[in-house]
Amino acid sequence: MMITSATSNDLKRDLDARVEAAFAEVQALYRQLHQHPELPFQEHETAARLAEALEGLGFEVTRGVGGTGVVALLRNGEGPTVMLRGDMDALPIAEQTGLDFASTSTAETENGTVPVMHACGHDLHSSCLVGAGTVLAELRQRWRGTLMLVCQPAEEVFGGARAMLEDGLYTRFARPDVVLGQHNMPAREGTVGHIAGSAMAAATTLGVTVHGAGGHGSMPAQAIDPVVIAAHVVTRLQSIVAREVPPEETVVVTVGKLHAGTQGNIIPHTAELEINVRGFDNALHARVLESIRRIVRCECEAGRAPRAPEFRVLSETIALHNDPEAVARVRRAHADHLGEDRLFPMPRLNGSEDFPYFGDAEAGGFGGEAIPCVYWFIGATPEARWHEIPGEGVAEKMRHLEMPHSPYYAPGQAATLKTGMAALASGALAYLGT
Repeated sequence: MMITSATSNDLKRDLDARVEAAFAEVQALYRQLHQHPELPFQEHETAARLAEALEGLGFEVTRGVGGTGVVALLRNGEGPTVMLRGDMDALPIAEQTGLDFASTSTAETENGTVPVMHACGHDLHSSCLVGAGTVLAELRQRWRGTLMLVCQPAEEVFGGARAMLEDGLYTRFARPDVVLGQHNMPAREGTVGHIAGSAMAAATTLGVTVHGAGGHGSMPAQAIDPVVIAAHVVTRLQSIVAREVPPEETVVVTVGKLHAGTQGNIIPHTAELEINVRGFDNALHARVLESIRRIVRCECEAGRAPRAPEFRVLSETIALHNDPEAVARVRRAHADHLGEDRLFPMPRLNGSEDFPYFGDAEAGGFGGEAIPCVYWFIGATPEARWHEIPGEGVAEKMRHLEMPHSPYYAPGQAATLKTGMAALASGALAYLGT
């Protein structure tokens, strides 16, 4: 059936009232999650808290999807299926916010014990998801269809979305008609940013091992120096964007790690590189990755490497394309509910997400036609702080604000939580509302 995106005044009042009524519990959940963060695919306690909250609302809840993911369904008659997604993993960062509910958690990894912090606001995302579920469960008389809430693990390593899809997300539960999600950012609290079309970059991090033949630093002719080969690789990679990428395209190639050796007078056996690539066209992105492999192989041959280089994909995700019609529909719902003055045009971001796998199932290798998706951004900077910052507009002010992945980043203000709850609920009602 065709559902209008306009939200009536009485529905707006009802939705606002439900947000206010649910806020105290959602804020308590947020603080609990913030204080006890967990790394990707280790979100056992986080998933349990979210599952219990959603079970209490009457959702059909399944745990352990794709490892630690949670899927919750609320069936409410005939109508479309709308999926709302919230991620829930944290980062290996020592928190410096000074909050009275700041994290002091640590985790064991292959690199030893590390501090853990919700420095990207995934605790906010999953709390808002539960909050929106609360609001929509209490407004059942206002909508028809199926509400599908997905608590996703491991976004930070681009692994959770594919893990849930591979575990039968769309075959075991439901295949949604639209997929909606959001992320916090250092814009003014209470605001929402939208962008149609190309929105976020594809990203791949390649690990590369260059082989040499180690020896004494005084006798380089008797060795094969992988450091020299790696240095030529780093330099040569800079030619890809300059000479192989069309000027109208945006691609970034970064060598973020180059490690070799233990001491200045020892020529090592190997050099290790980690190369990060970002771009907005998936096909061009694949060609750039092949260019990197070609350059590495050729430089190893030119440097007399005794073995071919080794390549490992450490993380990977596709570009995010927001469906223009779906964006327009959700934006109208947000304007009706929040007011036009609380919306802003979101610039395209070089940052990346694994959210697009939920919409672009074919590109993700999961078959079927693409599903329209909308991914928007909610402001998380307190009003007073926002007005203290010099400049005009989001892009200019953001240069002076704490960013996600900073140990000082704390996006969970009351206005941000309420806006996130309302944005998800009103976005869903743009499709489910009667």
